Amino acid sequence: MAMKIIPRKSTERGNADHSWLRSFHTFSFASYQDDKHEQLGALRVINEDRVEPRTGFGTHGHREFEIFSYVVSGELEHRDSMGNMEVLKRGDVQLTSAGTGIRHSEKAHGPTQVHFLQIWTQPWKNGLAPKYFTRHFTDEEKKDKWAHVVAPTTSPSVILEREGAGPAPVQSPVSLYATLISPSTSLAHTFPSTSAAGEAAAASAQRKAYMHVVQTSGYNPKAANGASVKISGEGAELVLREGDGAYIYGEVGRNLLVENVGDRVAEVLLFDVE
Repeated sequence: MAMKIIPRKSTERGNADHSWLRSFHTFSFASYQDDKHEQLGALRVINEDRVEPRTGFGTHGHREFEIFSYVVSGELEHRDSMGNMEVLKRGDVQLTSAGTGIRHSEKAHGPTQVHFLQIWTQPWKNGLAPKYFTRHFTDEEKKDKWAHVVAPTTSPSVILEREGAGPAPVQSPVSLYATLISPSTSLAHTFPSTSAAGEAAAASAQRKAYMHVVQTSGYNPKAANGASVKISGEGAELVLREGDGAYIYGEVGRNLLVENVGDRVAEVLLFDVE
């Protein structure tokens, strides 16, 4: 099967402006509902949020979701019913495995707006004990290479500790990679040949991925601009700007190429989904 790349334009995402919160929804969320964009495998939510200073999401509950935050700029204050209180900054990834139930709040800390991506995945089974993890990745770790920032708990690169090196552990068959790719630079990603459980996949097995270009040049509900990347593989190609995304389908072992064709660094997230 040839690789298939399907665009998800920034302007087609759900967009909520609550003055204190401006958010884009890749998948159906809250009042934004689109049966063509419900989820991709276990990947259920990608919200690109901007929260104004000293405001945020008050204490509320979650069950049976893996919830992680990828901080782009500003500072995000997290408090939860497990006793965790932390201020997250650029490069931080925080993951809450809600399991049987937690309550938490997420607010902008300090005098500046916080820009972060809120991501939810469905766990591979219900009834798990709630857990909390944080990881930090410098810009240098992402510069012109893929940083593996979230990985299934079964991955050999995962350390099951609250803080530590390597990717944050998620109880879902989803990996997240991040890069800061420079102009005229290319990166390849190979669709993995093993499952999250470490089992070999058939050579013809199909993998799914979702790519998102972070809107680092500022909030923009209009046509996408800013950084520009081209993704390609097996004759399929697509150019994405900030806020744009794409569904990608390809066979295991095949390469997806990402090339910065713009005039500035692009921050790109790649979700690899079984």
